[in-house]
Amino acid sequence: MQVLVITQDKQQGDNFSHLLDFIDYDAVVTDFSAWQNITEQPQVIIFASKGEYEKDLPVLKSIREKLAENLPVLLATPGTDKTELPSELTAMIVTSIQTPLKHRQLVHALHLAEVYRESKISDGNTSPMLFRSMVGNSRAIVQVRKLIEQVADTSANVLILGESGTGKEVVARNLHYYSSRRDNPFVPVNCGAIPPELLESELFGHEKGAFTGAISSRQGRFELADGGTLFLDEIGDMPLAMQVKILRVIQERVFERVGSNKSINANVRIVAATHRNLEDQIKEGSFREDLYYRLNVFPIEMPPLQQRVEDIPLLINELITRMEHEQRGSVRLTPAAITALCQYSWPGNVRELANLIERLVIMFPYGVVDIRDLPEKFRGHSTAGFDDKIVDVNVSDATTVVVSQGSAERLPTEGLDLKEHLTNLEYSLIKQALEEANGIVAHAAKRLHMRRTTLVEKMRKYGLQRQEHATGI
Repeated sequence: MQVLVITQDKQQGDNFSHLLDFIDYDAVVTDFSAWQNITEQPQVIIFASKGEYEKDLPVLKSIREKLAENLPVLLATPGTDKTELPSELTAMIVTSIQTPLKHRQLVHALHLAEVYRESKISDGNTSPMLFRSMVGNSRAIVQVRKLIEQVADTSANVLILGESGTGKEVVARNLHYYSSRRDNPFVPVNCGAIPPELLESELFGHEKGAFTGAISSRQGRFELADGGTLFLDEIGDMPLAMQVKILRVIQERVFERVGSNKSINANVRIVAATHRNLEDQIKEGSFREDLYYRLNVFPIEMPPLQQRVEDIPLLINELITRMEHEQRGSVRLTPAAITALCQYSWPGNVRELANLIERLVIMFPYGVVDIRDLPEKFRGHSTAGFDDKIVDVNVSDATTVVVSQGSAERLPTEGLDLKEHLTNLEYSLIKQALEEANGIVAHAAKRLHMRRTTLVEKMRKYGLQRQEHATGI
């Protein structure tokens, strides 16, 4: 893979070139004035900034216009600079890396760039925003994306089904974004979070004096969503009396504010969602059958995370990237930790995974999280016999590779990057040996059957901390 490095600092360019060559990337180094002379199309751009971000914007725009709009860009920033990146610049990059360079950080950033690039290739001409919100290559999530593309720019009502935390609102927002209503408001309403006596006023608005406390007139969500999309989340929790009024709006496309007899046109598209089984609720008499069929014109079911395990490595990358873009920190997970997470049942689905990543970023800021660093419930049975079995996950293509004592390694049908796989495996074994030796380098080297000086060099390569000063060894 060819990486175009654009920098004004020759020494920095040489450092990038040497490190990229070491990890088997083809580096092309140029400066701000000569990048237009590049004849070959790179797969990734590393743009080195001096911290003058407002000046960087026009240069980056020109680069993307000439080379490719969807080309992944990594922004190298001075490690001492704590300035928040402009939002326009953040939107143009995959992630940022700090200089002086660190091997682990660069490898991780290139992984993110590859994931970003592959998503563009697989998605064809479809805009990437949809898939950045719904990362994954599993059959279930590919089918959801296909359904969204088919129905987004129609007027059909959509009913989104799925367990809590699977991303039903993400689907609704993408339906709005890819419709002709995208320039108008997207208004969400959680029907289960608003008291029944206030729900009518919340949806339809009210006139001054309509009820005690109505000291002024107020627009409802239907008016606020005029021309756009109204998202009725947890529609299964809506009281029966309100279901009748929603049915009328869907049928007649008009409504009245509370305390008024003046009809208002409802120019909105309705997207509803629920984690409940509405057909069971119809049998129980808690949900209207006629409303169900009005809403269920085009159903989309979000799969639970447990049914799309192969997407977990890509989701982890996406969640970390999002936190980096929001300047909220970063973290990296070892292959063993990712494999353990793939074996967890995820009752809270993607929301639970997002909460875990945020927790890890707080606990291990810009650190590396191994399986033993995970909260106990996420380790499951993975730590049992962990000394006798090493598990590695190739995050870039979500391929799982298992290496066990006394067994031959099985090559995935998609193939793998052998050097990258062995690098990850070596890193995991070194970290494990250091932990078992309580950070004493000499003891860890003995367990790994290597010279102590060799181990020190490899620790420096992977950014692992030496603890000899604490042990006196």
